[in-house]
Amino acid sequence: MLVAAVQIQTGGDIEENLELAVEKIREAAEGGAQLIVLPEATSQAFGAGRLDKQAQGLEGNFVTTIRAVAQQLGVTVVLGMFSPADTVERDGKTINRVTNTALIAGPDILGGYEKIHTYDAFNYKESDTVRPGEALVAFDVAGITVGVAICYDIRFPEQFKELARQGAQVIVVPTSWADGPGKLDQWRLLSAARALDSTSYIVAAGQARPGGKEKAGEDSGPTGIGHSVVVAPDGTRVVEAGYEPEIIYAEIDADLVEETRKAIPVLEA
Repeated sequence: MLVAAVQIQTGGDIEENLELAVEKIREAAEGGAQLIVLPEATSQAFGAGRLDKQAQGLEGNFVTTIRAVAQQLGVTVVLGMFSPADTVERDGKTINRVTNTALIAGPDILGGYEKIHTYDAFNYKESDTVRPGEALVAFDVAGITVGVAICYDIRFPEQFKELARQGAQVIVVPTSWADGPGKLDQWRLLSAARALDSTSYIVAAGQARPGGKEKAGEDSGPTGIGHSVVVAPDGTRVVEAGYEPEIIYAEIDADLVEETRKAIPVLEA
């Protein structure tokens, strides 16, 4: 199965982001990809306005358009969006929280994974505006079982190991990984470590770096660092993007997953 990780930079307008996503999904499908992964916050970039103002459910135009395109092309798409969740009180303010969702849409599937580990770190508290999810999610494409995680989840190895124990051979990770000192090194280390922990392929699609390579290493806020990647179950980086928008492709080899799990039976521990 050929997978594509689509690295784009989205903004604050959900309709403009939808148009960009559809364009790149079509491009990836033309490249032969059966599973196409786009970044976290594809529907609306972090730091580009209140998330609840443009949040939509599965019946909204954003989802119905993505699903229609996926059905037309015969592909399965995973991408980041925000859906209405609940209302909470924080410091005397009423906040309409959303879920940070990885939409899963294809000819025979429509659903989503809600990010379990909200980004409550580095003086930022995502859970103030995003309700954490509770359930692991996996699905099948072309005979391959695919697990789902989102961005900050990648710091929690047990989630990836449990997805693998439940049958996942590939784990897709829509991402909006912030840049800053040491952040690229951390991203590369964590993405490879999760592949080794789970003896699964990791397919991570990230937001491109605002300002590109010239801004590399500077704090970027809650946007992106680029470097979308496909990592093999033995930790080998199969293909990696740079800072700019691009699409990367890789072939998923189910036999390699099986061979790696026989050779390194860490999931049996």
